[in-house]
Amino acid sequence: MLGSTIVMALLALVLIYVGYRKGNGAHILGLKTGLLFMVEILPLLFVSFLVAGLIQVMVPQEIISRWIGEESGTKGILLAAVAGFLIPGGPYVVLPILAGLLQQGISIGSAMAFYTAKFLCGLTRLPIEFSILGWEFIIIRIVITSIIPILTGIIAEKFFGGFF
Repeated sequence: MLGSTIVMALLALVLIYVGYRKGNGAHILGLKTGLLFMVEILPLLFVSFLVAGLIQVMVPQEIISRWIGEESGTKGILLAAVAGFLIPGGPYVVLPILAGLLQQGISIGSAMAFYTAKFLCGLTRLPIEFSILGWEFIIIRIVITSIIPILTGIIAEKFFGGFF
């Protein structure tokens, strides 16, 4: 994670320098916009990391193992896919929670099903999809994409089970 932070910091410095060299004040506007975005996102990040930490401490590892761990098999993959479909929020919410679950012993198949379901079939997109695309599109999307997280989980478990 330190390497990613260094790369992003260098990228920010390069962009600030380029904006400064242009002389149009874009670098100041960019910094202000970034800070406003950070102020907007920080509370969500804070709560997400709290939830991830609480899951690690409050949910016994035996429960994670039984429901979505290595021994849960296809049942765990299906449960994780449903959880991914239902969980609200974007990557700022989901990634800390998934990281906590991985540390608690979620299987790679369940982790992949959860992650894929969230970002491929997530429930939170339904209101905007309905208003723009209609129910027919939503039904087709859900029917087709609901299969993919389960297949992803099964394939991940088959080929990469035991690596994590």
